[in-house]
Amino acid sequence: MRSTAPFLEARLPAAESGRLIELAHSSDGFLRILANWENILRSGLNSGEQLQDYFALCLACHHATVATFVPTDVDTKIRGIVWRESREPDVLRPMLRVALSARGWTEEGISIRAVRGVSGHNVEHWSAIAGGMGRLLELGDTVAAAEAQAAIESEIDREQAVFDEVAAEQGAELDLLRLSMTLAHNRGDLSQGMGFWKRTPLTAPLMEHLATRGRFAPAVRIYQHTGLSAEGHRHYPLRPVKVLRRSPATLLPLCPFLDEWGGTVAQLEESHEVLAALVTGCEKVQGQQGYYRAIAGMRAASPGRFERAATRMPNAAQRLLRGGEMRKLIDVPRVSFESMMRKRARAALAMFG
Repeated sequence: MRSTAPFLEARLPAAESGRLIELAHSSDGFLRILANWENILRSGLNSGEQLQDYFALCLACHHATVATFVPTDVDTKIRGIVWRESREPDVLRPMLRVALSARGWTEEGISIRAVRGVSGHNVEHWSAIAGGMGRLLELGDTVAAAEAQAAIESEIDREQAVFDEVAAEQGAELDLLRLSMTLAHNRGDLSQGMGFWKRTPLTAPLMEHLATRGRFAPAVRIYQHTGLSAEGHRHYPLRPVKVLRRSPATLLPLCPFLDEWGGTVAQLEESHEVLAALVTGCEKVQGQQGYYRAIAGMRAASPGRFERAATRMPNAAQRLLRGGEMRKLIDVPRVSFESMMRKRARAALAMFG
């Protein structure tokens, strides 16, 4: 967390003496956990208590970094591995309560990817809840599992309702595309959360039920038909650029709508590092358009700074930037690009909506 989101250090609250699992139940619960992570090391905790606090720590780290450039790699732990470290429902139920409380953790300052109140963070939480649900069902705790299922179903209904509302709204095509990308991602992570379940006569029907309920079929079809699926990559080209990690101002929005973000990073002293990563990323990630839009946004914000940044790039990146195809794509005005994406959205909605 300190490496990928060092700006959170200034937001950490004062030290508290409580168990990590007890600090989770507020909107800044993840920050309270991160501020007091060393509490997990104190003597006197039994193995079940250590497991609970470790789960809370992993959940907090994941929430804090999943929308940054280098997310902490604990998703498989909170979706399955940690849940399987105990067979005691009395140990697992408090973990489920933490996972349920985490839905109320703020995303302010850690993500700019929410669209009409829907974000990828939503499914990061429900996939952790799904992991607990499967384990509790396996151990016969149907009451706690039913609470988890109700939370998942409620979130599916909420996200679908937001999508339907935006689909019916005139002039909301770009938000519709952003939502389609988000819901397509959320569907996949729900499936991954159930991937740790043992298939039994009790769990198998629920797996099928939730897979159907969380299918978001129109959103996924729009996501695929409009070319957005090429944007759903992990942004490996941008991960080595440490200047992007210093401030929440440079958090990446949903692709491909990166013109404004390009204007922001154009003001950085190290903008040449960002530009070089974007240029090489255009070559590495085939089919995506977001990096071209970010480059166009950098140039539109400050042509002079852009040219100076270009001359500071490595020679290989400079040659790529001078290429005819790249110049053609970054020369497309923002208004023209977004108009094209609006037309694609309307066409896809007419086909699949």
